Amino acid sequence: MVSPPVPRLVVAAPSSGSGKTTVATGLMAAFAARGLAVSPHKVGPDYIDPGYHALATGRVGRNLDAYLCGPDLIGPLFRHGARGCDLAVVEGVMGLFDGAAGEGELASTAQVAKLLRAPVVLVVDASSQSRSVAALVHGFASWDPEVRIGGVILNKVASDRHEELLREALDSAGVPVLGVLRRAAPVDTPSRHLGLVPAAERHADAVEAVAAMGAQVEAGCDLDALLALARGAGQLACDAWEPPAVAPGGRTVVAVAGGPAFTFSYAEHAELLTAAGADVVPFDPLRDEGLPDGSAGLVIGGGFPEVYAAELSANEPLRKAVGDLAASGAPVAAECAGLLYLCRELDGLPMCGVLDATARMTERLTLGYRDAVAVGDGPLAVAGTRMRAHEFHRTVVEPGAGPAPAWGVRAPERRVEGFVQGAVHASYLHTHWAAEPGVARRFVERCRTS
Repeated sequence: MVSPPVPRLVVAAPSSGSGKTTVATGLMAAFAARGLAVSPHKVGPDYIDPGYHALATGRVGRNLDAYLCGPDLIGPLFRHGARGCDLAVVEGVMGLFDGAAGEGELASTAQVAKLLRAPVVLVVDASSQSRSVAALVHGFASWDPEVRIGGVILNKVASDRHEELLREALDSAGVPVLGVLRRAAPVDTPSRHLGLVPAAERHADAVEAVAAMGAQVEAGCDLDALLALARGAGQLACDAWEPPAVAPGGRTVVAVAGGPAFTFSYAEHAELLTAAGADVVPFDPLRDEGLPDGSAGLVIGGGFPEVYAAELSANEPLRKAVGDLAASGAPVAAECAGLLYLCRELDGLPMCGVLDATARMTERLTLGYRDAVAVGDGPLAVAGTRMRAHEFHRTVVEPGAGPAPAWGVRAPERRVEGFVQGAVHASYLHTHWAAEPGVARRFVERCRTS
């Protein structure tokens, strides 16, 4: 029998920059301060916001991406992450109805809200409007009848009189006002590229920022009404996702890069590796001069290594250890920042030298979903394996692909990219292994036999 899912809310907005992250993170912190076990989630491929969510709740932040994982996995992944919690708060992405380019509603906040049968709280930047807010909210509430907008939180309200005008206008829209946040000095959350600076890079300041968001939301929102709305979410006819276990065998150590330079990782990857028979051991390439004892494989995720290029380069003992591990034939999986770290150099500074390639920062942002297929057999996938991916970087690697590329990108343009070299798989593409659990099983098995 499927157990009842936890109460849940989706925090959305008409557009980016409306205050979703402040409200969602603030709600998580405010409810956690009341003693509730809050499960934090983020729509889309964003790795950064979940770091702030984790600080607010004390639980790992998890992503719900219908493009990377497929719509059918959204409910099961949600139930997996929210198991045992009193409340789940899901932060949306971009505008409520914005999804993967050219794919209709796919990967939009609206689609995820429908898949979760969750009410939506719409965060509206009211700074430059009064009566028009009713037309805006009415349009969003009526656009898709399957999306239930259960309330509005007004952000950047200037004064008591401004609030009065907004409330009067919204009376006619039939959507209750569940919170009003006054225009104030922004919480100290500096940005980089298209998102916040990762919490791991500014831990003490990030803790203060999350506390400030919680206090702001506590003071301006009706938490009791929001909790009641969350309890009215519909039933979910699915079981929780579980990482598939493999036949018992000897455990093997998989080192996973972490620390401030490598913060991009989906929680399910470590869970999949563990279920496949790995002992996952994190290490920090900024501080640790060697890989964890007994490392039989290495996973290096994404992040902002260009910020720490000098420190990564200065850690010569670890760079040598990574090179030696790769040369030994042990499996190495590297995504984006990990790809840069394996190059000969980054912005002229020596890196690990595993790949005969150089990397450099540029002004151009490469961003978007990708449809990819494995070109040949490698430590993660066999030739022909198709996976959805996401690309996000301001760097260029030259050459962009090795003699044996990692992926053939099918959309939005056809090209090959990345490197499969021995047991090394290195690519710009971020993938979500829950969509293809065989990736983790294959990697761990290669660790056992290398």
